[in-house]
Amino acid sequence: MSQDQDRDTDRPDGLTQLRAMMETNRQPPIGETLGFSLVEVDRGHAVFTGTPGRSVYNPIGSVHGGYAATLLDSACGIATHSGLAADQGYTTLELKVSYVRGLTDRSGEVRAVGRLVSIGRRVAFAEATLHDGDGRLCATATSTLLVFEQPR
Repeated sequence: MSQDQDRDTDRPDGLTQLRAMMETNRQPPIGETLGFSLVEVDRGHAVFTGTPGRSVYNPIGSVHGGYAATLLDSACGIATHSGLAADQGYTTLELKVSYVRGLTDRSGEVRAVGRLVSIGRRVAFAEATLHDGDGRLCATATSTLLVFEQPR
């Protein structure tokens, strides 16, 4: 059994799944909807980039906080996905976002970097940062994720 396929020989582990997705230029559907992409993945590490535009503005004239939260949740989730065994899945239980700087359509390409802090049989912890095109910190997040067995 290869290192990238642990408990289930019929399915690849999480990192292998993600690398295959990137090799075929597939993106998570939410990224297509909001215009951001998974650009880097390794075990315990994920990077998303996107350029917020007016399509994600809120009524007060800036990028909706949900855009940043979605990027951060995606970075935490995919960093966790990269650490899963072949027979495991995950879902976010809790996401705490701290907004440091607002985003606008002048923020440039933003970069969300996620890191898997810890993963066990039932729970994982991840964190992420979001920087604007000038490298300024815009938001941070911590996430608690439920890890579960996938049915065969």
